[in-house]
Amino acid sequence: MTNPEGIPTSQSAAFQKIAVGVDFSPSARAALSLARQRFPGAQLKLIHVVDARAGAVPDFSTGGSVPVMPDVQVLGELSASDERQLDRLALQGEEEEVVMGDPAATLVEAAQMWGADLLVVGTHAQGVLDHFFEGSVAEAVQRRSKIPVLVVPLGA
Repeated sequence: MTNPEGIPTSQSAAFQKIAVGVDFSPSARAALSLARQRFPGAQLKLIHVVDARAGAVPDFSTGGSVPVMPDVQVLGELSASDERQLDRLALQGEEEEVVMGDPAATLVEAAQMWGADLLVVGTHAQGVLDHFFEGSVAEAVQRRSKIPVLVVPLGA
């Protein structure tokens, strides 16, 4: 027997430490809500990844090529802002972590380091063109993760 998300109900109790990827989007909020509803006895950790590329600026000092260098001040401000947002989203007893890096790889690494036995992520509704150019963080998480991943579509 499975629940509406396709997870066998007999295994639901086996998920005691659940990491939830949070990017503050409606789909991430839906994923968090579903995790809270479906796994009420589990320990939750909300993980937000500050994309290191978000604070990147071109470095023109190299001459010919233009490598992108992260702006430490910008990343620090983004991280502090995101920590405040995450704190407002978390309920009492839920852990929170803000990390910096590639969204998919860093989320998977943080969940595995914490010892999560399930990783829950939301997925954005993307058009074919958006998906072609940007890909899907949820898909990358699924490919990289050694722990089960529950992908929650927007509107679930």
